[in-house]
Amino acid sequence: MANITLGGNPVETIGNLPEVGSKAPDFTLTAPDLADKTLENYSGTRLVLNVFPSIDTGTCAQSVRTFNKKASELENTKVLCISKDLPFAMSRFCGAEGIENVETLSDYKNGNFGTNYGLAFKNGPLETLHSRCVIVLDADGSVLHTEQVGEIVDEPNYDAAINSLS
Repeated sequence: MANITLGGNPVETIGNLPEVGSKAPDFTLTAPDLADKTLENYSGTRLVLNVFPSIDTGTCAQSVRTFNKKASELENTKVLCISKDLPFAMSRFCGAEGIENVETLSDYKNGNFGTNYGLAFKNGPLETLHSRCVIVLDADGSVLHTEQVGEIVDEPNYDAAINSLS
């Protein structure tokens, strides 16, 4: 499990992120139109999984904005912004912000993504929500890069994620 902090206070995740070089666990997440999306839907495409607790917090919102900008410069790559927020909330945010270069997906139905990827909070005030992390996958679904952000209110290292695709 990862030991991270929220406002300087220790919290834990239920496990660890997938190892670099391993195959990413499959997932079933909910798209804004309420359709199920699985890893297979993105076969042949490189993925940046931008995972966060809630779109309605400043840092989470900024990560979506920043990856939206960076995603427009990437070839054969999709950025998936993933949380347990309802799909409607994420669509509202993206619509209000004019965000069009990322996809939002929700793990609200059963939380299996957070469990299978080892990134759900085990304790603390955000228990069961997703910790802030970035996971980059190649076109075959192998893990190229992971970052578990050590302090939840901090932004991820965007450049390290993007550079792992080079």
